[in-house]
Amino acid sequence: MVIYGVYIVSKSGGLIFNHDHNVPKIEVEKPFNYPLDIKLAYENKKLVVSFGQRDGINVGHVLSAVNGQPVTGRELEDGKDVLDMLENPENFPITLKFCRSKMTTNEKIFLASMFYPLFAIASQLSPEPRCSGIEVLEADTFRLYCYQTLTGVKFMIVAEPSQPGMEILTKKVYELYADYALKNPFYSLEMPIRCELFETHLQSLLEAVEKSGISNV
Repeated sequence: MVIYGVYIVSKSGGLIFNHDHNVPKIEVEKPFNYPLDIKLAYENKKLVVSFGQRDGINVGHVLSAVNGQPVTGRELEDGKDVLDMLENPENFPITLKFCRSKMTTNEKIFLASMFYPLFAIASQLSPEPRCSGIEVLEADTFRLYCYQTLTGVKFMIVAEPSQPGMEILTKKVYELYADYALKNPFYSLEMPIRCELFETHLQSLLEAVEKSGISNV
């Protein structure tokens, strides 16, 4: 059982804390013949799969190596342009290595700002009065758990679908936030959380939950 990460979003929708706890590294390396049946696009200084999926290579994965040579931007170490290489039949067969892109801080901030209006829309669409908004968002490979405090701060945990007790864990993270962030005289509300004690106790909490379960914490 795995907990992937923890996110804290302020009442105004800004990401004020994120912690990548246990994000698995996905890499796939396979030989290809000409013509290449996967379409690549150069986005955000990376060569990304934009069309075509096969053998564990999915849309959004990043090209990280060609014939064992690492790719930087769209070039190899010797300066060759990767897209030009893939258009030349003489370079085939060729071995390509793909990996899942690691989210940048800016991408996490963007996703947090996207979740904020979705949470508000869910509250308004509910046929029941006083809806608390999105509490669990389920996908095939993960679940996102959200707990909103009375002040509007949201605590989110991303974990495996089979990981139990995450609703309780969000509240325990809130307790750590109250004990170590809010009581820090140098911390200002709505600002990014940079508190070593909070991060240390959060790491210990997540590890304890993964090893022995939420009931033993």
